[in-house]
Amino acid sequence: MPPVTQRTHAQGTHAQVLPAAILIAGPTASGKSGLALQLARDLDGVVINTDSMQVYADLRRLSARPDEAEEARAPHRLYGHVDGSVNYSAGHFAREAAPVFEALRAEGRLPIFVGGTGLYFRALEEGLSELPPVPEAVRSAMRARVEGRATEDLHAELARDDPAGAEALRPSDRARIMRALEVLAATGRPIAAFHGARTPGPLAGLPLLKLFLAPERETLRQAIDARFSAMVAGGALDEVAALHARRLDPLLPIMRAHGVPGLIAHLDGAIPLSEAIQRGQGDTRRYAKRQFTWFRHQMGTDWLWTPPEAALGRARAALTFPGGR
Repeated sequence: MPPVTQRTHAQGTHAQVLPAAILIAGPTASGKSGLALQLARDLDGVVINTDSMQVYADLRRLSARPDEAEEARAPHRLYGHVDGSVNYSAGHFAREAAPVFEALRAEGRLPIFVGGTGLYFRALEEGLSELPPVPEAVRSAMRARVEGRATEDLHAELARDDPAGAEALRPSDRARIMRALEVLAATGRPIAAFHGARTPGPLAGLPLLKLFLAPERETLRQAIDARFSAMVAGGALDEVAALHARRLDPLLPIMRAHGVPGLIAHLDGAIPLSEAIQRGQGDTRRYAKRQFTWFRHQMGTDWLWTPPEAALGRARAALTFPGGR
């Protein structure tokens, strides 16, 4: 773990020396938000969303965004501030997170980034390659051309014209396949041609405390299933009904949120609610598995992996108490 900075915070009879920021990642339903809230209250911190779905105003329940009572217990930033019609990306997040981080540091508040989106955490330190903008006319023409075609066919088309780009994508990842095809159509160059030089992220080179919550797999499976059922019982179906009524582009990120396609199928009368819930639970479990894999192979070794029940104690232990703990 990198050394912490010399910014201090009183804690009992000791002064804690705090890092520039705390990062809390982990699979969905692992308890990240609760840990972030507790640390924010202990350390005069501010919780900053680092999750690609919790940015949206439309899906508070289905994205497990902190509720109003939780938000009242500590300051929260970058939650629920984006309309579902926006194709929000890691680039948007990086541009918004940087000034939030700098403002909090200037105020002497501890930034606590929490979420499950690995690429957002990467953007905070490593930065992102800048992809070229795709003109709306090109995007509209491309989507009209591929309407009704199977995602696997689009992947095969990409493999023909951009083999390296296709190899890097799952054949079922329609949104990223479309992005690669759009970049190719707009620029005549493969998307990999734009991966390279990048501006470091706002946390680059700073001392950080980085925690990854790693529940036991069966415990996580049960938590995911129970939480999804509770979401639906608590109003998530109404959220999806309101979203469905807007007739947004099905390729938008919010329309691919876990649970949304199945619940829309139920609202359209195609499947019973019980099947929609099972689909949402299954999609979420598979996503959690991908989160484990991504962080294990894509992020550095300086993340402290911890069972959720031990996370608060290990976080406190990782902070320096001059004169002993």
